[in-house]
Amino acid sequence: MKITHLLFDLDSTLYAPDSDMTKGFLERTITLVADFFHISREEAAERRLSNLPHYSTTLEWMRREGLTDIERYLAYIHPESEADELDADENLRPLLTSIDMPKSILTNSPREHAERVLEKLNVADQFESICDIRDCDFKGKPYESAYRRALEKCGCTIGDTLFLDDQRKYIDGYTALGGNAVLVGAADESSDSKAAHESASARGRLFSIPDIYALPTLLQQIIDL
Repeated sequence: MKITHLLFDLDSTLYAPDSDMTKGFLERTITLVADFFHISREEAAERRLSNLPHYSTTLEWMRREGLTDIERYLAYIHPESEADELDADENLRPLLTSIDMPKSILTNSPREHAERVLEKLNVADQFESICDIRDCDFKGKPYESAYRRALEKCGCTIGDTLFLDDQRKYIDGYTALGGNAVLVGAADESSDSKAAHESASARGRLFSIPDIYALPTLLQQIIDL
């Protein structure tokens, strides 16, 4: 299999999903939903959980419910201080630099969030492009247009680009287009399992790894396919 470019999701993919940033993001989202609908935080969490599977993002769902001030929403969810919630990872940069392949970011978050995260992780220079939610006209993954826009920005194609994400519905959106994708932090992966697991998909190939640090081993396996 020939792969010449890596397209990464950002949050809970380049850093652990149990980070304080993930918790902070969720807390702010629940608060915003509760305030918007004038309901309790418990009700907000339940309503969001039941509706989110039908939308690409919480933002898309809330826009359908009448939210109009998108920039205010993004500024609240992603304050300038949010990077303080994320721990530096001294091992991530050596990992990415060891992979001699162009890399890009596709995120359902805004660019300023992506830039803060990449700077905090000391890997901003490892990525050639960032495709954010504004670039996608606020229709992010798993819409086909989001993947197409990201590929257009990095000058790549579905066939030569491996996409990595921590959410299955976003992975499925990419493999449905015929692309090869990696589910990072797969729930069914244990610490003593194989580095990668391949399964059938509608058109593309789906792989899974327990965390981003298993990527080099997976890439070697893919090259040998």
